[in-house]
Amino acid sequence: MIVVTAPTGDIGHQVVQNLLRSGAPIRVIARDPSKLAHEVRKSAEVVEGSHGDADVVNEAFKGADAVFWLTPADPKAASVMAAYVDFTRPAATALKEQRVKRVVAVTALGRGSPLADKAGYVTGSLAMDDLIVGTGVAFRGLANPSFMDNIARQAAAIRDQGKFFLPISGDLKLPSVATRDIAAIAARLLLDENWTGQSEVPVLGPEDISFNDMADIISDVLGRPVSYQQISFDAYKARFVQFGMSDAMAQGMTDMAWAKDQGIDLTVSRTSENSTPTSFRQWCADTLKPAVLG
Repeated sequence: MIVVTAPTGDIGHQVVQNLLRSGAPIRVIARDPSKLAHEVRKSAEVVEGSHGDADVVNEAFKGADAVFWLTPADPKAASVMAAYVDFTRPAATALKEQRVKRVVAVTALGRGSPLADKAGYVTGSLAMDDLIVGTGVAFRGLANPSFMDNIARQAAAIRDQGKFFLPISGDLKLPSVATRDIAAIAARLLLDENWTGQSEVPVLGPEDISFNDMADIISDVLGRPVSYQQISFDAYKARFVQFGMSDAMAQGMTDMAWAKDQGIDLTVSRTSENSTPTSFRQWCADTLKPAVLG
């Protein structure tokens, strides 16, 4: 039995689809099961509730061989550590009590960097990993840079203003990964019963690419001019506060962006093993273009 958390999210729903195609027995934890696709409700066991709740994870982890763990960053949390570490504590206890064998988690690049203790959500993710690792469970942390899919959140600005905005230098070449590739690796590891031990698995996308490079590719794919505009970190944080985030979580997003601008995502050398197939151009054609043009 494989348990999937956050099964309606960007990555989780793709993990579920990959696992359903394999025919493996799966169980999902969902706050609102009505948001699950019909085929998921029909084919998977569904445990209703939050995977931050002790009773919920204890029920969901019974008889589980593997767990896909993804912590949704609570925009209203009192602190980044509350959102990541405190949220995960009930699950860490349940992993031990239910004797789960393997965990595959979504986490961030940056372990070992001098920036790791002041990188907002990255800091929280790495502390969350440490908590899970401390249970003794076999563990693979999929260590990711920024997601290409995050650019789609600015589809309206790209359509209406011909721009997208971040506080990171436009010329800095950084790794970027499509969530479909993360989900594919997660599913492969969840289905593989042979691995043991605890380690990170960097997932770097196919190339390092700057936001100015992205703007050129978006322009080419959409057939209209699009530019990247770097904004201040203060303005970046203010946008999240305006959208209803707590000050602590908005600061966590800002601190993560600052660390990325300082190169925290460049701490792992690229190899053929940690490079994934989906190029930014392909992602734009498949995902961004329909989001922008409808």
